[in-house]
Amino acid sequence: MIIFLFGSFGLSAQTVDVNASIDTNFLLIGEQTQIELKVQYRLDGDPVSVQFPELSDTISEFIEIVYTSKIDTIYPDATDLSVVEQIQKITITSFDSGSYEIPYFEFQINDGLFQTGPLHIEVRPMEVDTSKAIFDIKGPIEEPFSILDWAKENWIWITIILVLLIGAIILIYYLKNRPEKVLEEIKPDIPPHIISLKKLQRLKDDQLWQGGKIKMHHSKISEIIRDYIEKRYQVHALENTTDEIMQSLRFHSIQPDLLTKLNQVLMLADLVKFAKEKPLANENDMSLLNAVEFIKGTKQEIQISEDNAE
Repeated sequence: MIIFLFGSFGLSAQTVDVNASIDTNFLLIGEQTQIELKVQYRLDGDPVSVQFPELSDTISEFIEIVYTSKIDTIYPDATDLSVVEQIQKITITSFDSGSYEIPYFEFQINDGLFQTGPLHIEVRPMEVDTSKAIFDIKGPIEEPFSILDWAKENWIWITIILVLLIGAIILIYYLKNRPEKVLEEIKPDIPPHIISLKKLQRLKDDQLWQGGKIKMHHSKISEIIRDYIEKRYQVHALENTTDEIMQSLRFHSIQPDLLTKLNQVLMLADLVKFAKEKPLANENDMSLLNAVEFIKGTKQEIQISEDNAE
């Protein structure tokens, strides 16, 4: 079903039409559809200034904007270039079932305001066949993984290690055979676990979830612990999914209980961000505590020799 809502206004002998249409009024939870905003006017000598509605990442509490296209300008009639159309498409979705009304869209054209009427959309849940038995979700099936597979996946790091090893041998040879000894002051970098723990402490002090910013609270925890994993284990944690991170960490000596806590932190952050999960208060605190315990349990101890200490 397509809904067209028009508004017309005479402006210096110019006719302006605005309308909003939606591809479909019925969606399943998580499906997407498009809203098309269109402005048509005629150029009769005077310039026309068109300002489309300013949109955020949501239209209402239950309808989210996935993508907003650029505004395209076309001439629908090739024989009459005075007729101009400007079109913008908005991709929307919803993760809550129900019947919702999309409010009107307001355009400012020169000194006039034009409004479309509201649109209606119904979001339906997935149909479940209750006549069939309910089974548990099957876990992922792990394929056999060999040393050769690991080498293919990590050939870049193997090459880097070999280059560093060769460089270290050359450096040692140079230092042993150089004519005079040069003392250099080495300033060690701050270990990643210290930086990450300070960030988590600041996050705890900010009390984001207590102020209703639950999504930001879990997003920041996920970002901090992903940055720590990337620096600690050289895993592309900021770009990879939760499953990819957990698969990459199985090659490192990490206690199972720490991996469980890490998985809880990342999975809860994903649910809050993408599925609008609303954790309990103790889950918000537990996620932060699990992140702290994972970092403390996997931090890299730094050995300082007597010469460096002096």
